[in-house]
Amino acid sequence: MAKLTKKQKEAVAKFDANQIFSLEAASALVKDITNVNFDASIDIAVRLGVDPRKANQMVRGVVTLPHGTGKDVKVLALVTPDKEADAKEAGADYVGLDEYLAKIKGGWTNVDVIITMPSVMGKLGPLGRILGPRGLMPNPKTGTVTMDIAKAVREVKAGKIDFKVDKTGIVHASVGKVSFDADKIQENAAELIQTLLKLKPTAAKGTYVKSIFMSSTMSPSIAIDVKSV
Repeated sequence: MAKLTKKQKEAVAKFDANQIFSLEAASALVKDITNVNFDASIDIAVRLGVDPRKANQMVRGVVTLPHGTGKDVKVLALVTPDKEADAKEAGADYVGLDEYLAKIKGGWTNVDVIITMPSVMGKLGPLGRILGPRGLMPNPKTGTVTMDIAKAVREVKAGKIDFKVDKTGIVHASVGKVSFDADKIQENAAELIQTLLKLKPTAAKGTYVKSIFMSSTMSPSIAIDVKSV
């Protein structure tokens, strides 16, 4: 078993790892047990009672966090010339088409989200092996393939994130930064969890939300009482 660092020991000493906390208490505690010299991300992991291998139990969606993620999201808008001005005005970091398609083909993926138009998706198909593994392929279901480019860019910049249950049945998402007030962390996490509850597949049987854990970068995980949300 790996040895704990001094900071990790100090964090573990501040709470009982076997205790289950309310979402409110966990949102305050995660700030207290984080001791790093940068603004760490706050992440949440929700284990769902679904079988992701079955199409009718796949959980995927989008949510706009009320207080954003605290991260400066780099957005690439792959659009035709008539939409370039809208994308730039909305705050897209990179705007264009053929020149960026060529850069991606060469291995460039220095963005967090790609937003495009239905008419451009045909050109993105051959780049699926590059964009797919990195989670960058635009998808109509997440609002990143749309004719309303400006709206999509603004939403992403404001804190809209997409999530997808992994093969082990867990949804991982960032819900803020340690610099956030505890109530903002709580509200962001609650918004994500409530969205997950609304997306419960009809084919899912038994307990839907099995467990919820919150942690920051390099901090211990805090178990959250499912009933508190």
